[in-house]
Amino acid sequence: EVQLVESGGGLVQAGGSLRLSCAASGFSFDEYAIGWFRQAPGKEREGLACILDSYGETYHTDSVKGRFTISSDNAKNTAYLQLNSLKPEDTAVYYCAAGPPGSCLTEWVYTVWGQGTQVTVSP
Repeated sequence: EVQLVESGGGLVQAGGSLRLSCAASGFSFDEYAIGWFRQAPGKEREGLACILDSYGETYHTDSVKGRFTISSDNAKNTAYLQLNSLKPEDTAVYYCAAGPPGSCLTEWVYTVWGQGTQVTVSP
């Protein structure tokens, strides 16, 4: 079964850090692009960062550049999103997704989605 499972979310104070994990099973991680998205209550889902290909090329949106960092460990079939300097407005459900190599943050091309992990940032 092709599956992504996120973990690492939780409650943190503003200024704190979290590391989210995205564990893949049923497919080879390095054959896909991996993206991280989030959805806050009442808002549309937002793309944050992606790994485009097996060479590890990454992209971060301007809204998180410098605070969030995407990475992966292909040997563990796991991607990560390091969240630093968290703000209350970062509160959301965070999702990882897998799609065709070269794709980045275009939601409809991502075919495998995790169930999400909640991140809550208190003032």
